[in-house]
Amino acid sequence: MSKEIINRVTNSKLKTFDLEEIYPEGKRVLFDVKNWLFQELVLKEKDFRASVKNHDWTQYKNSFVAVSCSVDAIIPSWALMLVASELMPFASKVVIGDLELLETVLYQELISFLDLKEFVNSPVIIKGCANKPIPDAAYAFLIEKLQPIATSILFGEACSTVPIYKSK
Repeated sequence: MSKEIINRVTNSKLKTFDLEEIYPEGKRVLFDVKNWLFQELVLKEKDFRASVKNHDWTQYKNSFVAVSCSVDAIIPSWALMLVASELMPFASKVVIGDLELLETVLYQELISFLDLKEFVNSPVIIKGCANKPIPDAAYAFLIEKLQPIATSILFGEACSTVPIYKSK
């Protein structure tokens, strides 16, 4: 006699949250100001401002842009702010920092506006495997939002989870 196989995961109250599902699609660009420095070392204000003025900013339309300098040079804050200001009308998002910071900021904003009503009083699995660059900080942002409302939080896949939190 064979017994019917019952999928206990499907029949459970477990709800899964996959950070990849909210991943903002769009081109990521690292804008490096090193090419606008004298000998990639010194910022000359007049030359730098000329480079900013003559640059085609439209190429960053709908892109997510991180503005930084990859060489060990002292860059005044106003210079990076000036570049960010020129990018604002075109880019979807601009940060001063690297691409990891850009992803972190994107996820922080997305998670802060999430409606998580469906997870109230439920056990939640935060899906672990990702094919997209999800920063570690995104998991902390999600925990911050879920912990006050979920009965428990697990990490991984339904077949293999690691407990993170259980309400008292």
